[in-house]
This record gives sequence, structure tokens and C-alpha cells, in this order.
Amino acid sequence: MNDSKSLRHNPLSESDAILSEDFYGRGQDEHAKPKRQRRSTKPKPTHYKVICISMYIKDIENLEAKVAELKRRGHTKANKSQLIRMALNQVDLDKLSLPQP
Repeated sequence: MNDSKSLRHNPLSESDAILSEDFYGRGQDEHAKPKRQRRSTKPKPTHYKVICISMYIKDIENLEAKVAELKRRGHTKANKSQLIRMALNQVDLDKLSLPQP
């Protein structure tokens, strides 16, 4: 066999080491990629914040159904956040009854 056409090193002979170190992240070596940097240095928006709230499954289903209905009616950009904001603007705290002990 002509040596000029054959590989001097079989890259697949070390497949276990490649998978365990590079792919699964179990080892660091000179081939390790640097940590990903932020793409943009633009300042974060200050007019809103991302929050996390918990809701009962039935309430989430109700919210999603209302958003779907709004979209069906032509409000193509309707979303859960928008619907919650709309509901908050309509709440009259003076009309709410006190919780019963």
C-alpha cells in the first residue's frame, strides 16, 4: 500500500477518549473551547423585567385558552403577558371583598 495515500494516524482509534473528554466535558485540555462571550454589549432594557410566578394548572389553561381566543378573533400579537397586564389594569381594589377567616 502506498504510504502517501494512507493516514499516518487513525482519528477514530481514540474515539472513547474524544467522547469522554471533549463531548461529555469530563476533561480539559489544550483543545478546550473558551467560554462563550456575550454577543452584544447593548445595555439591558429597563422598562420591563422578566419574572417567574406560579399558577395553578387550571388557571394556566384558562389563560392560554383566552389568548387563543383573542388570536382567533384577530388579535394576532396577543400573549399571556399582555392579557395579564390588561386584567391588572381593570382590577378595582375597592370592589374586592375581604377574605373570610
